[in-house]
Amino acid sequence: MKILHINAVSGIRSTGRICSEIIEFINKNGHKGYIAYSDGIKARGYKIGTKFDHKLHALLSRISGKQAYFSIIETYRLLKYMDFLKPDIIHLHNLHGNYINIKILLTYIGKKDIPTVLTLHDCWYFTGKCFHYTVDQCYKWKEECHHCPRVHKDNPSWFFDKSRKIYHDKKKFFGQMKHLAVVGVSDWITGEAKQSLLKNAKIISRIYNWVDFNVFQPVNSEDLRRRMNLENKFVILGVASFWTVDKGFYEFLHLSKKLPKNMVIVLIGNIKENIGAYKNIIHIKETHSITSMVKLYSMADVLLNLSMEEACGRVTIEALACGTPVIAMNSTSNPEQIGESCGYVVEKNDRKDLFRKIGLVYQNTKNYYSSHCIHYAKKTFNKSVCLNEYMKVYQEISGG
Repeated sequence: MKILHINAVSGIRSTGRICSEIIEFINKNGHKGYIAYSDGIKARGYKIGTKFDHKLHALLSRISGKQAYFSIIETYRLLKYMDFLKPDIIHLHNLHGNYINIKILLTYIGKKDIPTVLTLHDCWYFTGKCFHYTVDQCYKWKEECHHCPRVHKDNPSWFFDKSRKIYHDKKKFFGQMKHLAVVGVSDWITGEAKQSLLKNAKIISRIYNWVDFNVFQPVNSEDLRRRMNLENKFVILGVASFWTVDKGFYEFLHLSKKLPKNMVIVLIGNIKENIGAYKNIIHIKETHSITSMVKLYSMADVLLNLSMEEACGRVTIEALACGTPVIAMNSTSNPEQIGESCGYVVEKNDRKDLFRKIGLVYQNTKNYYSSHCIHYAKKTFNKSVCLNEYMKVYQEISGG
C-alpha cells in the first residue's frame, strides 16, 4: 500500500512526530509511507507552499473568517503530486495550519473515492471552526454551528462568523466519502465524534497517542539540575508549544506566588509575555530535541498539565514514561491518561486542591509514583500496539 499523510508539520511537535512514527512503521512493514506538509523536518513526500503563502493564507483567514479556504494554487499543486503518487490511502491529520484549501482537497478525495483515515488531534474536523469548545460550554456542533462564541479564538476571525458555512461544508464533503475511517486519540474525543457530523463514517475507533519506550524512559538528570542550579529543589514542569490562557499559563503565574522557596517552576515553550518578575519560574523556549525533553521530564518531580482542553495530551504520556507523576485538570481526556498512583486530577479552578496535591507529591516523593507511572504508560500507550491498530484500520478501510 501507498499511504500519504497530510499534516501541517513533519517530524516536529506532537502531530509531526506522530506522522513520522507511523510512516516509519509503515515502511518497516513492507508498505510505502509519504507525507505532504507545510513546515518541519524534510521528509519523503511533498512540501506544500511557501512562508509567504502561509502568511497570506493566515491574513485572508482572519479577514474572511474562513480557515483552510485559501492556498488554492498550492493545493492544486499538491493534487498534481497526488496524481503522480496515486496513494491507496490518504491519512489526514491537522489541516488548520494556513496551508491548504480543504474544499479542493476533500472534493478531489471524494471524486477519486480514495479510502481516507482522519485522526482527530483536536475537534476542528467536526466543528464550524473551533479546536475545542468545553471551556465555552458550546455544543452547537451536534446540530449546526452558528453564532460562534469562539469566533475570536483558535484561528481567529477579525470580522465575520462563518462557522455555519464551514460546518455545512465539512458535513457535505465528509458525508460524500464512502470509505472514511475516523480515529480519535482518546475515548473522550472518540465519543464526541460519534455525536458529530462524522458519526456516519464507515469506521470510528479510538487509538491512543503512544510513547517510544526506547526513547522516553528515566535518565540521569543530575548534571542538568546542577547546570540549572536546581539541586535540592522540587521541580514543577510545564510543557507547551505556545503558552496561552487555554494551556493554563496564568495558573502557573498564580501558583508561583504561593510556592515555598524550595519549589521551582520550569516552563518549556514559547511565551509572548515577559515573566522576568517571576523569580521562581525558569523559562526554556520550545525545543524539538527529544533527548533534551527526556532529560527535562526525568529531572522534574511532577508535571502539571493545567490545560482544560486536551484531545490526548502527549506531554502527559511522555512524562509518565519517564517516571514522572502528573497532576492534570479533570476535563476532556486528561483523566484517561493518569492511572492509579500515577498522579492526580484537579477540579476546574480549584487552586487550593491543586496546591494540596502538589504537596502530596512533595510529601510522598517522586519515587513513590515512578514505577506506577512507567507500568501504566507501557500498558496503555504502547507504541507497537497502537501502530498495529493503525495498520488494521488501513487494511479494513481499503478492503484488505
